[in-house]
Amino acid sequence: MIQNKLRLLVLLVLTVFSSIGLMAQADSINIQSTAVPFLLISPDARSGGMGNLSLAMAPETNDLFGNTAKLPHLKESRAFLINYTPWLKDLGLNDVYLASAGFYQKLNDNNSINASLRFFSLGNIDFTDQDNNPLASQRPSEYSLDFGYSVLLTDQFSVGVTLRFIHSKLVQGALGPNLTNYRAGNTLAGDISLYYKQNEDMQGFHGGLLLSNLGGKISYTNDSRDKSFIPANIGLGIGYLNKFDNANSIEFGVDVNRLMVPKTPIGQDRESEVVRQYYSQSVVSSWFNSFSSKYGMPIGESLKVSAGAEYNYTDRFFIRAGYYIDNNKNLGNMQYFTLGTSFQYENSRFHISYLVPSGGGITKNPLSNTLRFGTVFNF
Repeated sequence: MIQNKLRLLVLLVLTVFSSIGLMAQADSINIQSTAVPFLLISPDARSGGMGNLSLAMAPETNDLFGNTAKLPHLKESRAFLINYTPWLKDLGLNDVYLASAGFYQKLNDNNSINASLRFFSLGNIDFTDQDNNPLASQRPSEYSLDFGYSVLLTDQFSVGVTLRFIHSKLVQGALGPNLTNYRAGNTLAGDISLYYKQNEDMQGFHGGLLLSNLGGKISYTNDSRDKSFIPANIGLGIGYLNKFDNANSIEFGVDVNRLMVPKTPIGQDRESEVVRQYYSQSVVSSWFNSFSSKYGMPIGESLKVSAGAEYNYTDRFFIRAGYYIDNNKNLGNMQYFTLGTSFQYENSRFHISYLVPSGGGITKNPLSNTLRFGTVFNF
């Protein structure tokens, strides 16, 4: 049983490890394959309780991992936060998880700086050859380190920029039937975010825009043809906050996200012209090509939608609910509900979220039956 779980985990790693160069023979399949997909996982329990909704909701410290343009709107001058997300908990794996930590500091009423770390552990994996003879035991992991700056442009508009270093160590050494020599991959990327609020007291409409993971390709071998795209993404959100009185309020929001990554050629020979053209695209051209008829995904399969709501009582107790939709039929038509809550104790806020189980097989979310935790320490 444990061996089956480990093999499933290896399959998960190899699926996201697009640079191994295995092109599956299949009919027409539309997928956007990228390296370091952990960057698309919402790391905080607050947005996790609202179907990963975050771009335009009222500012909160966990916006360190989303729309950093909101940070100058926070009341506290500085804060530190940590989050922990178990992964594949339903398989009984305890060493696969996403952990994150972050800090922001307001320099004055208009400017703030921030730093954050995301670490994704894939646990321990035992590799074998074609005859099931043991080869090596490794612990794959990935992390990103961010540094950002945010500024208020007007009373209503703010902008944030983030620089990101990405390190991905999936396998190392000579592995596979051809004994390909694998190594850790590194690259740089950046985010640009915008935030709009209608009123000074945050009541009314909000808007958010995020361009994330705009950066170089990443490679795990010395073969220049094996450079893989990272998950560049564009997200647009809208939110509406209604305050019933000084103690009670409710906020609704919707986020729409789309990968800016060209469609991966499936069922093509590795040496074919189609595959060569795909890997020869520059990073900037790949963003625009992802919207083209040749490399783009159908609109109905390319959008990921998050919708949710948050009830707030005196800024000390919160209840959340959300729904997430990803209509890519080749990736399981992922859809699920989420629930969450938070409570304030002195200068600390504690977040909990839960993903309601749904689907099975490929449609089953790795976070099903999982509680996610986060804590914010305000100063």
